[in-house]
Amino acid sequence: MKQKQTILFALLIFANLFAFAQHDPKALKDWQAQKYSMFIHYGIYSVLGGVWEGKPVSKGLSEQIQAHAGIYSDTYANVAKRFNPEKWNADSIVSLAKKAGMRSIVITSKHHDGFCMFKTSTTDFNVVDATPFKRDVLKELSEACKRGGLRFGLYFSLIDWHFPQASPISSHNSDLITPEHVEYNKRQITELLSNYGPVSELWFDMGSQREKDSRELRDLVHKLQPDCMIGSRIGNDMGDFNVMGDNQEPDYAIGVPWQSPASFFDETWGYRSWQERGSEEEKQKEKLTSLIRVVSRGGNYLLNIGPKGDGSVVPFERDILLNIGKWLEKNKEAIYGTDADPFHISFKWGSLTSRPNKIYLHLLSSPENGTITLPGLTGKIKGASVLGENKKVKYTQNAAGVTITVRADLDIAKEFKVIAIEFTNGYKVPPANIIVKNAGILTLNSHNAFKHYSNSGIDYNNRYQSTVKESWTLSPVASGTITPKVYFTENEKGKEIDLEINGKVSTVALSGNETDKLDNTPSSIIWGLLYKSGSYYSGPGGVHGNLKDIDVSKPWPANRGKVWEAMSGWKNNLTYEVSAEKETATYLLQEITSEKDQSYLVGITSGDAVTVALNGQILDEHNNPLKEKLMKDVILLPLKKGKNQLVIKFYNGFQKSTTVGIANDIAQVIYHKTLPSLQVEKGKYYPVSWKLHNPRSAHTTLGLPNVRLEFK
Repeated sequence: MKQKQTILFALLIFANLFAFAQHDPKALKDWQAQKYSMFIHYGIYSVLGGVWEGKPVSKGLSEQIQAHAGIYSDTYANVAKRFNPEKWNADSIVSLAKKAGMRSIVITSKHHDGFCMFKTSTTDFNVVDATPFKRDVLKELSEACKRGGLRFGLYFSLIDWHFPQASPISSHNSDLITPEHVEYNKRQITELLSNYGPVSELWFDMGSQREKDSRELRDLVHKLQPDCMIGSRIGNDMGDFNVMGDNQEPDYAIGVPWQSPASFFDETWGYRSWQERGSEEEKQKEKLTSLIRVVSRGGNYLLNIGPKGDGSVVPFERDILLNIGKWLEKNKEAIYGTDADPFHISFKWGSLTSRPNKIYLHLLSSPENGTITLPGLTGKIKGASVLGENKKVKYTQNAAGVTITVRADLDIAKEFKVIAIEFTNGYKVPPANIIVKNAGILTLNSHNAFKHYSNSGIDYNNRYQSTVKESWTLSPVASGTITPKVYFTENEKGKEIDLEINGKVSTVALSGNETDKLDNTPSSIIWGLLYKSGSYYSGPGGVHGNLKDIDVSKPWPANRGKVWEAMSGWKNNLTYEVSAEKETATYLLQEITSEKDQSYLVGITSGDAVTVALNGQILDEHNNPLKEKLMKDVILLPLKKGKNQLVIKFYNGFQKSTTVGIANDIAQVIYHKTLPSLQVEKGKYYPVSWKLHNPRSAHTTLGLPNVRLEFK
């Protein structure tokens, strides 16, 4: 990034603490275009190979053997004296990565055990000072990557079991990072970003920091290396890209740059000498399938190897990487630098990737009847062929879309095939979430939106699937003028949204004095008893069971659960403290009887995260990003005539108790703002979307549960 851009971003951060820094768009695009990279878990734990005192340690991951085998810190530190990897060859690792088709390497600079695979002035517990090897592994690999033309990235554990001021080893690894520990980590990050050349990404892991600490660490990285991408496990939504769960293949749209870390085995990332490895052919198909699925969703795939203690690569892992590399050499056009699947439906036979003038069909299995139908696909086709085999493919095209006839001589069971469809001047597919606009009022809200997700959270264990954008596609049945009007409540008042209608973006402030009293009759609503269930081990997002038509006299969430407890002394408009362990959830249920269909505003008081559902439909879900003592939400309940069930999940992540409360005495007022009119034509599509203007971070959830856009 140019110096003046860096200064500009610094000024923006100073002006607004909650503005998130963005990279040079080209640098971000280059990072996303890599698609496939090598992860390396390597440290003194590799010497042990998952064995302690002559016995396999089957509990937990082998790179965390110190914790899972209960090894004293000084005893574990002595393992460094056995680390002398005579077979370590950085150029050989780079050569393997290149033959495998990988575009960068990310290696563990320091894992949870605190052992540094680089020379550092902060501790002598490092590869140069504490081992007979006496060589800087990171320095050798960074220089080999430079020679080989690969990007060089670093994993860095925020927790450090060797650091005196660090919290003791816990079962969850989201340990508190103390102020002293924060400064220690900063010194090491400064060394890593100053002494090892360009670093393409910093892959932080675990620990729990204050929002201030994550922000300052993010700013330090951007200051030292502006084009270094930061993984989301830095915490507090300060990452440049979202790191998915281990081995996760998301089947939903993600609205931010993202990466999926993958291991050869679910049981470990570091070398395990006694690991049952199984069939190379099956494992190759498994990992290649994951790579294709991740890339088809627009993500990057980071596949791990765990070298042996002597520095050599496990032959099983090496051979699979080389075979995947052969497939990629043949089909690289369909992977690197591609765009995501343009369709919004799934196909049983496989996945798709795309470019402006091409669509690639990744055949992971034989399609039914030997044909593939791509519904609604339009555009002049120049030709279709099998990549790398010079075989033409037959196709037909009509108003319903394109049908591909899969050649009988393609042995998909032996090797995945890719069919490339090339277009003369681009193509179009049916847009997502088409909403017909007829003569009446059309309402767009979060319940009928197509959602674009990320992950939001303070740390790894306290994160949930956030919504960063919502979109619709209007399809008017008649030409004419339509006028949008946005409605919102106290819950959203003061926010700003970037509203896009037909390609034009305008920033809309959810403010003003135009108010409406809700058309409801409070006297026609009966508020029943409050019932409590829990606590349950939990994360901030998601729920433990079906929230529709709950029978409070029966165990919930299933037969193994508990009967709901009637809180006869509890009332609306009061709050209650409920004792709670960390990372647990308590549920409240209230039956609400309404004489008619009507909407009603309620207030919810909660702690670290809340999920609100009515009649089984989730209306709102969010965390507490700044760790405020209490959160207060206003939620619009669309009550139906008869019995309704309001169920609220109250999550506790950090405290010894959580606050719960449901208020029904708040003002029944809603705000609105009329927006400029729009000319529409019958038969055309009009995309509509909204996202937060200048959000705290790219991963911050919208928090617009009551906003609706009406078109008249």
